[in-house]
Amino acid sequence: MSGSKPQTVPCAYKTGRTLGQGTYAIVKEAVHIETGKYYACKVISKRLMAGREHMVCNEIASLKRVSMGHPNIVSLVDYFETMNNLYLVTDLCQGGELFDRICERGSYYEKDAAQIIHTVLGAVQYLHSQNIVHRDLKPENLLFRDKSEHSDLLIADFGLSRMVDDDRLSVLSTTCGTPGYMAPEIFKKSGHGKPVDMWAIGVITYFLLCGYTPFDRDTTMEEMQAIINGDYKFEPEIYWQGVSEQARDFIKRLLTVDPAERLTATDALQHPWFQILSSGTEDAQDLLPDIKSAFNAKRTFRKAVNGIRLINRLRSETQEHANARAELEQMRAQASAEAENLGDVFVS
Repeated sequence: MSGSKPQTVPCAYKTGRTLGQGTYAIVKEAVHIETGKYYACKVISKRLMAGREHMVCNEIASLKRVSMGHPNIVSLVDYFETMNNLYLVTDLCQGGELFDRICERGSYYEKDAAQIIHTVLGAVQYLHSQNIVHRDLKPENLLFRDKSEHSDLLIADFGLSRMVDDDRLSVLSTTCGTPGYMAPEIFKKSGHGKPVDMWAIGVITYFLLCGYTPFDRDTTMEEMQAIINGDYKFEPEIYWQGVSEQARDFIKRLLTVDPAERLTATDALQHPWFQILSSGTEDAQDLLPDIKSAFNAKRTFRKAVNGIRLINRLRSETQEHANARAELEQMRAQASAEAENLGDVFVS
């Protein structure tokens, strides 16, 4: 990551509470010692990322290209490394995840969903203009900057992002992302590019209007097959009776199996659905009760299914599996421990 002869300097940050944890990284709150300003710090274990260093390079390159370029995209503030870890310092989003904020509201209308998607589309249009594909758009990666009512909504987590060449329509082939939000061409390994983000926005829109995803199935294999076939419906009808035909048409034009037929971000911003933003909501139906009901029902079912799967997996787990899992947890703990006691860091 750094030059052949890195210099050692005192660390400018002090890390605090853990904000989240992924496969290869831990996200911690960090304060800049000199200014007292708070940030989010992604702590990436070099041992866990061995052989996957390109993923960190892609994330840094993408964030460097777009940082400060759009109000709805998280900015990279700093990055450095130590003997064992890599550190990416970004904006600290203290306003929480998108869906959590929706559920905290007193009411929620289709117009609110349209405003959210319009904002996300504007940011994705900017990313695509910079030849960056996010590849992991989902509600969990849409965060509010702060808790104020009119806080900026930010696209975060560029760990799977890539820069693409506009002259080549389909250049990426790695299977990556979150299964329920992944486009058919990713599973088909037929090459993919910017249209995968538009598919994900179609899934997010569907989710924001009913509380569950369009391809939700009992198993990952069934879910994947449904995505490849574009097999979804606006059902059960009880959760869709208050949603307009324009919203459904918008989703259909994004959940199009052929990526060449899918709306681009620029085209999507011109869709008639967004005329709702300049109309009143006097006769609109409050979607929040049904969305909460559907989301909670799906979550309860998922927890039960996942609990059974975990029990079965643990029963069949070999000693080799158990050792590998223990080693993984040990690496994570080591990365976290070093982040708690940052001393010197390397700079190129």
